[in-house]
Amino acid sequence: MILSAKTAQKKMQRMALQVAEKNAGQKALLLIGIKENGIHIANAIAGYLASIFEGSIEVISLELNKKMPAEITLSKEVDFNGKNILLIDDVANSGRTMMYALKPLLTQYPAQVETLVLVERTHKLFPVAINYNGISVSTTMQENIIVDVSGSEIKGAYLQ
Repeated sequence: MILSAKTAQKKMQRMALQVAEKNAGQKALLLIGIKENGIHIANAIAGYLASIFEGSIEVISLELNKKMPAEITLSKEVDFNGKNILLIDDVANSGRTMMYALKPLLTQYPAQVETLVLVERTHKLFPVAINYNGISVSTTMQENIIVDVSGSEIKGAYLQ
């Protein structure tokens, strides 16, 4: 076990505080949660932000095949121009998912794009920096990190 449910909640609360502090004075934040687990983390972060961020918060989901990310689907069409965007996933491994998730954002002109993950691994193959992470873990390439989600509740994370 890397993170218990209680520790994962504390990590998400801390990240929400960091996001609110970094984005103080902004009028709005768009949170994009990558399906499957990233959207649950995005909703949790939005819940924590609701009481501490003075601007509006919108959450949408992004769906892609993480192995072959040719087609990317958003839960709704959004104008990204001038928006402050937070791209959220459960685990950052090679950076591939985050890199391809940026694709729909690059056809427009967001004001800012930041990234947030619950667990960051140290095996980057793509040039994607993670702005906010709950925990950074060094693992072997053969090990997997699983974020356990039941319904919309984050139960924790473990090494497999």
